[in-house]
Amino acid sequence: MGPHAHEEPPKLPIEGVKHLIAVGSGKGGVGKTTISVNLAVALAGLGCKTGLLDADVYGPNVPLMMGIREAPYAIGERIQPLERYGVKLMSMGFLSPGDKPLIWRGPMLHSVIQQFLRNVDWGELDYLIVDLPPGTGDVQLSLIQSAPMSGAIVVTTPSDVSLEDARKAVMMFRQVRVELLGIVENMSYLICPHCNERIDVFSHGGGRKTAEEMGVTFLAEIALDPQVRVGGDTGEPVALRHSDDRHAADFIGLAGRVMERVEQSVSRGPSIEITD
Repeated sequence: MGPHAHEEPPKLPIEGVKHLIAVGSGKGGVGKTTISVNLAVALAGLGCKTGLLDADVYGPNVPLMMGIREAPYAIGERIQPLERYGVKLMSMGFLSPGDKPLIWRGPMLHSVIQQFLRNVDWGELDYLIVDLPPGTGDVQLSLIQSAPMSGAIVVTTPSDVSLEDARKAVMMFRQVRVELLGIVENMSYLICPHCNERIDVFSHGGGRKTAEEMGVTFLAEIALDPQVRVGGDTGEPVALRHSDDRHAADFIGLAGRVMERVEQSVSRGPSIEITD
């Protein structure tokens, strides 16, 4: 077997996009899209040219959370992304609205994701956030390996089940040589609206401990809060609020840390770490 037998195909950059960032999770139900949406909105609020690709084609929630249900159009062969709150958007939810489920096999999924990456006129972007489907399957790997990623974020909750799956997501990104920007612990705690006491609904400290054990940056603890849910359900993400609002401050702080981590990653150059 020759020396080049295991070389990966070249990853072609997306024209105009400086940094492609994947947001993934080992399992569903951890609020990954909530993190992706509010991170994108916060980055735009900090003055960054930002896009959000909803790659969860089976359960596209970005249209609801961003409060937009229009249909995109094409100019020539280029799909024009929709825009909301200063964020350029593309989602299967714009093309297949309603409750009818998509029943697609792997090659079809790969094709539509490639079109979303390559045939959408993203323009000039500082950051394109990719909200991956939950899990560590072929769709995730296909997307990650098709374009150069500046880094990945893994979303978890403090529960043991979620943390176990988060470790699998970390290992997936490492195996495909994608820089881990860090772990975000969502639904980290609840502040009682009556007494302001902190309640650790799903245990405490698991995300930080997992990050330390795996040598990954711990980016943020995001509270479990009804206002975050309301923002998602009404299409007005809490990250739109002023930085003195504690709900918005969590996501604005996360956006700042993500920007720092991306710059650190770029300054170090490509990682040569190989993990079995």
